[in-house]
Amino acid sequence: MEELVRQILVELGEDPGREGLRRTPSRVAGSLRFLTAGYQADIDKIINKAVFEEDYQEMVLVNDIDFYSLCEHHMLPFYGKCHVAYIPAGKIIGLSKIPRIVDVFARRLQVQERMTNQIAETLMKYLQPAGVAVVTEARHLCMMMRGVQKQNTLVKASALYGIFREDLRTREEFMTLIANHPS
Repeated sequence: MEELVRQILVELGEDPGREGLRRTPSRVAGSLRFLTAGYQADIDKIINKAVFEEDYQEMVLVNDIDFYSLCEHHMLPFYGKCHVAYIPAGKIIGLSKIPRIVDVFARRLQVQERMTNQIAETLMKYLQPAGVAVVTEARHLCMMMRGVQKQNTLVKASALYGIFREDLRTREEFMTLIANHPS
C-alpha cells in the first residue's frame, strides 16, 4: 500500500522524497488500515456471549453513538451520530456491544444507508427482538469539500424492523426520544 501512496503523490505532482512527505506513505497506509478495520472484525467475538436471557419488554435505547466512516465513492469521511433502539423478546445485549457493532460497520468503505441497515440486521440476528430501530445522522465531506459544496447538510437514514415498522406508536416513541434529548 505504501508504494501505491508514493505513486499517488507523484501523480499529484509531489516529491515523495521531500522531508514532509517521506513518512506519508507509511502514515496513510496505517491510517487506512485503522479506518477500515471493520473488514477484519468478527461480530461473534465482539458480542462475546454478551446476550442474556431477560424478561424485559420495554424499549432499550442507546443514543448519540459517535461514528466515523469513509464513503465508498470518494473515500472521504462521513461522520455523525447513530441512535439504536430495540424491544427485547426474551434477550438483551450488553450495552457496550451496541457502539462496538456500530464501529464494525462504520470502519469499512460505506454508504450511510447500508451501514444503517447492517447495524439493525445484526441486532435482529443476535437478539431476535420484537423490533429494532436505527437512525444515523451524518455530515459527508464528499458533499462539503467537493461536488455540491454544501456545508450544513445533515443526512439522515433509518432502518426500522419488526414492531418499529408495524406499530406507529412505537415508532413515534423512538423518534420522539431521539429528537428530544440534550446532545
